Amino acid sequence: MTTQKNFLTVGTFDGVHAGHRFLFGRLETLAAKYRLRPLALYFPLPPKTLLNPHPEMTVLSTPEEKKELLKSTGTPATALDFEECRQLTPEQFFTEILLKKYNMGGLLVGADFAFGKDRLGSVDFLRAECARRDIAFEVTPFYHAETEKISSSLIRKILAAGDMERSATLLGRPYELTGTVVKGFQLGRKLGFPTANLDTGIYKILPLGVFAVKVRVDNKYYDGFCNIGFRPTVNPINNNLPLVEVHIFNFNQDLYGRTITIWFVQKLRDEMKFSGLDALVARLKKDRTAAQEILKDFVL
Repeated sequence: MTTQKNFLTVGTFDGVHAGHRFLFGRLETLAAKYRLRPLALYFPLPPKTLLNPHPEMTVLSTPEEKKELLKSTGTPATALDFEECRQLTPEQFFTEILLKKYNMGGLLVGADFAFGKDRLGSVDFLRAECARRDIAFEVTPFYHAETEKISSSLIRKILAAGDMERSATLLGRPYELTGTVVKGFQLGRKLGFPTANLDTGIYKILPLGVFAVKVRVDNKYYDGFCNIGFRPTVNPINNNLPLVEVHIFNFNQDLYGRTITIWFVQKLRDEMKFSGLDALVARLKKDRTAAQEILKDFVL
């Protein structure tokens, strides 16, 4: 193991939002000041999700997305094993994980940080333990956007309300969704609006409604709109989850089995029940026009 000591921060970092990025910036500053290596330790999935008997739609970022988002910050990050950590007392976690395994020379945490079995490891506990060992320790204050404290739980509520612009402000980017395209019933194709049905796994939060979206296929970007709603009679993926259907403008490639990413720019409307297919097609045409207007000058 390297003798290089690390200035650590620890968390779940769900969504890797603007507050997390502020924390990582402070971590880099402190690491440079103390001539240590900055290192973020994170759980790929939140412990709350792993312990939840109903973990569906509880996270802003899947483990794969989180890994890429953390990479984009430029701060070195290493995943923690929840099973290894879950039964440890605060003292054991501090000694066995932070000090011995990750060679801690400094520690930065958020104001509401707690860890260890039953979250008994408080900020006060960490401050005392670090002082006893002459380890640099700092608590970063909550990061605010205007008057709001940015938190993953707040962003989850905002997504549930369909406010994509506000969620983008707090995340520091539009909310994204990555999934594998699976076969559906091809009704959209018959209506002149072919859609890609996305399997996004069970954990990712899916905002409900119809949205103007940017879509990445391979390394090319397209405009489109996306419908997310409960259609249990025609859902080919998972009846317990909303179905994600994406229509990409001016696009005619076969996407089955491919992974695509969408970014939510603005909500167009709630999901609606239509009197028939003619009424549905008429509304889809209006949705397309509205989405094209919203997206024409939008750049990721």
